[in-house]
Amino acid sequence: MMRRHLFLLPLMGVLLSTCSKEGKLLSVHSPDDSIQIVFSDTAGVLEYQLLWHGEKIVRPSVLSITPNARVKIVKTKGVSKDTTWHPTWGQQSSIRDHYNELQLEMDWDGVGGKLLARAYDEGVAFRFVLHAGEKPTDVIFRCEYDLPKGSNYYTPAGENEPLGPVNFSELTDFLQENSRRKRRISVPLVVESPDQSFMALLESDLYAASGIKPMRLDTSGVDGKFQAINEVGLSEKEWTSPWRVILLGKMAGDLVVNTVPINLATPCQLEDTQWIKPGKTLWDWRVHGYTAADGFVYGINTESYKRFIDFAAENGIEYFLIDDAWYTHVSPGHFELSDKLDLEAVIDYAAEKEVELLLYYDRRHGEYGDDELFPYYQSLGMKGIKYGFMGSKVDFSRQAIQKSAQSQLLIDFHDGPVPFTGIRRTYPNAITREYCHAQQDSRRAFTPESFIKMALINAITGPLDMNNGNFDLTGINSGLRQKGPRKTNSYFSTVTAEAARTLIIFSGLVCIPDAPEAYSAKADLFEFIQKMPVGKWDESRILHSKMDEYITTARRHGKEWFIGSAYSQQGGTLDIKLDFLEEGVEYKVTYYEDTEATHCKTNPEAYRIRQGRLKNGDVIKTVMAPGGGHCMWIRPSKHY
Repeated sequence: MMRRHLFLLPLMGVLLSTCSKEGKLLSVHSPDDSIQIVFSDTAGVLEYQLLWHGEKIVRPSVLSITPNARVKIVKTKGVSKDTTWHPTWGQQSSIRDHYNELQLEMDWDGVGGKLLARAYDEGVAFRFVLHAGEKPTDVIFRCEYDLPKGSNYYTPAGENEPLGPVNFSELTDFLQENSRRKRRISVPLVVESPDQSFMALLESDLYAASGIKPMRLDTSGVDGKFQAINEVGLSEKEWTSPWRVILLGKMAGDLVVNTVPINLATPCQLEDTQWIKPGKTLWDWRVHGYTAADGFVYGINTESYKRFIDFAAENGIEYFLIDDAWYTHVSPGHFELSDKLDLEAVIDYAAEKEVELLLYYDRRHGEYGDDELFPYYQSLGMKGIKYGFMGSKVDFSRQAIQKSAQSQLLIDFHDGPVPFTGIRRTYPNAITREYCHAQQDSRRAFTPESFIKMALINAITGPLDMNNGNFDLTGINSGLRQKGPRKTNSYFSTVTAEAARTLIIFSGLVCIPDAPEAYSAKADLFEFIQKMPVGKWDESRILHSKMDEYITTARRHGKEWFIGSAYSQQGGTLDIKLDFLEEGVEYKVTYYEDTEATHCKTNPEAYRIRQGRLKNGDVIKTVMAPGGGHCMWIRPSKHY
């Protein structure tokens, strides 16, 4: 049930206003009073500053929508809202949307509009709305951030390990060195302040902003000063910008489960969401060349795909994803099917076994036409599409999401997609995307440090398709796979860490990329992945997090808890305090652990499993090998 409390608070401290000769000073506070945004329009320039627990964390910075236009605040309004809503799927089953908002009616040299400024307990956001009517042609949505000097910075780097920690000078040098390749700061920019608190700069609700390019961040050359820019093409219709978002957290992991970005997203646009089913999927692409114990060699053929489907059916895996090469040529309205496999036979076999299919499409191979593409996939009985190489086109990507929904298809974006933070609320069929270095992307190595950084940086933008969960690590590293790492023995992980990673990285579609036989050989460890629900979490917490070193994630489904930890190549221990378990209940726990002999480089497949009992308040000392991990499956045993 949704709770609604919507009311104006002009006299209750939500909106404070003072006047000076230079202009107006206006402020809005978060509901818990920990955050304050202060605005001024001195000399016709709109500036804001941000305070957190009384400390200034963003010094006076400019907000603008048209270059060099003089700003005039016409009137103000304060609004407070407190509602609860329930996502179709997600990290939480119930989300509270609680904020105070300052609405500034404004004039930019005759162009009318307003600025919306929202203060949550966990962050703030800004949005411009330009009223209908004549507008300038050179509209640029610009937001400056004057951040604490001496901070460390982290940013995604496409199919590479995220950049960071770097100081401001190092970040500036990186941008200058890569200027010819047009490398810019990707969102989110994660900022570790000198006091070791964290913030993240990003945007949400691109869905609502038409005719816009994705946000790009750049430095001004002055320590701590950044600017985020969106270039916009406008008509005379009303136009709404994306939300410019600043998230705040005491530790890096707080940003990953922060609900501000999804609260800012446009509510669900689908009347029927019953067909949207998050889940796990097997995937063929990284298995090609694997030789099973009976001598069978996996490839692009009917028998290989039937083996995947058999394993999925036997182990409750909802989906099987068929990647590239099921077709040979694409022309408008037509696919030339490959003679390597009998796709119709595979489709019929999957239907017989009650396993749903997902099918890849690479736009570089030719233009089929999206108006025909999605209905064609639906006619084949597909439940989803993995859409390859969309590029950074916001409007094109939005249309692909909408059109796939019209054909009741899940959509998973391949390499380098627009982040589209919050879109899973608006169109929950946008089930995941590879906004990260998916395991073995471009056949490069994948380190524990890469994983931990992406889990604490890229994942802030939403669900990731990272392809965790390899179990045949020795075989992969030996070069026996056709699409394994180009350099042998360069993929560092342990099988326990691989299991943990499938939980740590939130996604509506958890893609497990190894061969069925690799999972069958370690069925007792695979149990953690098999039992773990996907997407339908009631509660998610980051218990431990430190950039480059470790992360622990706990997720609850009903009365069961799944906990996964991963550590860097130095290995280490983490104490997990179970103060979130229900009091008066005894719990059974299965531990999935590294052993004393486990090592991500020399002995990655050594693991052990043991059983135990737990109760509220117990503290578990988890021991992880270099590059290792730890998992727990906790479920009620009895009340006492």
